[in-house]
Amino acid sequence: MQDYLSLKITTDDGLATVEITNGKVNAIDTQLSDDLLAAFAALDADETVAGVAFTGRPGCFCAGLDIKHMASFTDETLRRFWYANLGAIRGMIRFSKPFVCAVTGFAPAGGTILALTADFRIMATGSKHTVGMNEFNMSLQIPRIYGGIYTAYLGEHRAWTAVQQATMYTAEEAIEVGLVDEVLPENEVLPRALKYCRKLMNVYAPVYATTKRYQRKSLLACVAGDISAEVDEISKNLDDPRFKMMLEMFVASLRK
Repeated sequence: MQDYLSLKITTDDGLATVEITNGKVNAIDTQLSDDLLAAFAALDADETVAGVAFTGRPGCFCAGLDIKHMASFTDETLRRFWYANLGAIRGMIRFSKPFVCAVTGFAPAGGTILALTADFRIMATGSKHTVGMNEFNMSLQIPRIYGGIYTAYLGEHRAWTAVQQATMYTAEEAIEVGLVDEVLPENEVLPRALKYCRKLMNVYAPVYATTKRYQRKSLLACVAGDISAEVDEISKNLDDPRFKMMLEMFVASLRK
């Protein structure tokens, strides 16, 4: 198995565990996006891998987009990031094998979207362990693919209201609205994800892949289409001087 700078991948009898190891809070930057894109393509093609359990650090699954990283972007590096990131999300949605996510803690915004690419999500309890899309109130554009995935789980009205209000759901709230499927104490989340993935791996692989494709039509529709047009739209909005000023103010507040 190839080595990745922001991921740790181990395999055991056909089950691959993919752990995000990208700094203290596992923020999403270009490196992590590149690694996810390459890793899930490789795992889908690897005949020795029958399923994937996806996890993060204890207490922090993934802190979402690395805002400080984004603040340093030129137009070229911004486009580079979004091509990699949206490509990774598309590849994870299209992943054909059993794919279970252990949401080990805090997972806002992009972290939520990463979790929602999986077939099944198990989330850790705890008041600080939350999921949801909270970037809209910072004037950060939610990409079409992100918004479509969120809406596929919550429904159009609930998703739009949650985006407006930057609603963050605890594990107990998230299972009620359908963002996660099971809730357990933090130390039980990954073992349960591994066990559940092995259960799914017992299904004949072609049957699993075909049924998964049929059952996830709305999610697959979210990642269909031209990523280039979406990157153009994001780039245009983020190039606005007013947005750049707001982003700089937000980054400055993080340093205090």
